[in-house]
Amino acid sequence: MIKKLLWHCIAFAWGFLIANPASAQNAAQPRLPTVELTAGMHVIQAEVARTYEQQSTGLMYRRKMGINEGMLFVYEAPEIRCYWMRNTHIPLTIAFIGDDGAIVNLRDMQPRSERSHCSTKPVRYALEMNQGWFKARSLKPGFKLLGIPLNPAIVP
Repeated sequence: MIKKLLWHCIAFAWGFLIANPASAQNAAQPRLPTVELTAGMHVIQAEVARTYEQQSTGLMYRRKMGINEGMLFVYEAPEIRCYWMRNTHIPLTIAFIGDDGAIVNLRDMQPRSERSHCSTKPVRYALEMNQGWFKARSLKPGFKLLGIPLNPAIVP
């Protein structure tokens, strides 16, 4: 009887891990190299996500982020970019940014939502910040951020 109960417990645990692989890997990725961006008089320390793996994980599983910290996603070529908030626990605002460093559009994103938030035009960059960061500083589409790495090949 005990062996049978033990076998059922092991089978249940194994089935749970197979059905929920994210639960087996629910740790935030290590901090990535940063780049300093400026938005007017505001300085941003942005982690740079360049690889597919870094971009896929993004800010998942993080519980907090500093006031002037964010994550900059850098792509090889401009495309319509879409993001969701699966396994992301902090509310964010995403700025989709064109090749010239100008904000194309902004989207507020709610924690753990699988709703897509997309750029309105092809973009090479996206910057995630704490929700409300851009609004609190009156930064709107058209505003140019400085320090955006215009050559993705030289990004840290």
